[in-house]
Amino acid sequence: MTHPGVPPSADATAPVPATDASGERLRRWRLVLGEPSGYGPLHGRDARVDSALAALYDGGPDGSDRAPDGSAPRGATLGDSSPRVARWLGEVRDLFPARIVRVLQDDALDRLGVRRMLLDPGLAEEVRPDVHLAAAVLALADSLPEEARAPARTLVRRVTDDLEERLAHRMRSELRGALDRSARTRRPRSAADVDWHATIRRNLRHYVPERGVLVPASVVGRARSGPGVRGQVVLAVDQSGSMAASLVYAGVFASVLASLHSLRTRLVAFGSDVADLTDRLSDPVDTLFGASIGGGTDVGRALAYCERLITSPAETVLVLISDLHEGGSPDEMLRRLAALRSAGVRVVVLPALSDDGTPAYDPQNASALAALGIPAFACSPDDFPDLMAAAIEGRPLSEWAQERGNGR
Repeated sequence: MTHPGVPPSADATAPVPATDASGERLRRWRLVLGEPSGYGPLHGRDARVDSALAALYDGGPDGSDRAPDGSAPRGATLGDSSPRVARWLGEVRDLFPARIVRVLQDDALDRLGVRRMLLDPGLAEEVRPDVHLAAAVLALADSLPEEARAPARTLVRRVTDDLEERLAHRMRSELRGALDRSARTRRPRSAADVDWHATIRRNLRHYVPERGVLVPASVVGRARSGPGVRGQVVLAVDQSGSMAASLVYAGVFASVLASLHSLRTRLVAFGSDVADLTDRLSDPVDTLFGASIGGGTDVGRALAYCERLITSPAETVLVLISDLHEGGSPDEMLRRLAALRSAGVRVVVLPALSDDGTPAYDPQNASALAALGIPAFACSPDDFPDLMAAAIEGRPLSEWAQERGNGR
């Protein structure tokens, strides 16, 4: 199968110079014609390039077959295939220069039926949007024609509205309770600072029936804090293709967290570069369209940026959402995480924030985190509110994960 997006002379492969001109020509023709060409196998980066092209032109990024007439792949509705679409796009952005990525993305829009789905009102209404569909549309967003951008935002909004309806109320309730509990003190300054209901509940065992008197052994008070802000949450989210679903959930949760005025919330999305999306948190759709799904991963660079955001380490929770496949320096990543923890930041690493089952992550880096005392475990969206409450209260997160069977 010929790969129409890349000519024989394409610079997409960043090839190692061949030992002779004939071998170089054969290698390039093999990349153009695909596996059935008879030119033999490819290795290393060339094999990755060939696999990415074959996924699109020999069946589509979802792996489905083409229809006999050469139109969209059979059954390519971007439903269950969407996780593979996002991973494919991440690989493409890593392997090819920008001008060729645009060609491949444009072809993917047609072969997956995205363009037709977004431009056909009847078809768009029939589609049941989910997190993976939203992730796939977001991944291809910068290739969408102008007339498809508004329908794309509408589709993503249907997903974020559904997630907010399912998760936002519980998130706010859990976090408000956690912030209240974390603000308690045993030495209230005055009677006005005493939490009388909590004090009575804690001292019921000291009730003296014959006297009708409750003798408190301790008093629960409310600490006087600054102007309404009791803590800071920094969400650092890997936007590589494999983390696309986690990014969608994280964008929605960040918007909910930002609505709590007693928390200072920051959202940082990163690949090879870092994007601070905090100023978009008033609308989760704006948040998600501000990300750029796919490309490399430099956790160390993202952590360096996050360090500059943290003004009070002891009151800060840093949630790193990444599969830990570090494209930069793993030692730098681990050094920065260890430094943050030593400074008093409550650090937790989530290889996935999704319902997709056991995530794929770098086990060596996860083991190194465990040695540093930094918990790393997958978390479902339904468990995330309680996880954040536990982190804000300072509860041991490794124990929290083991109670839910999430320990790694």
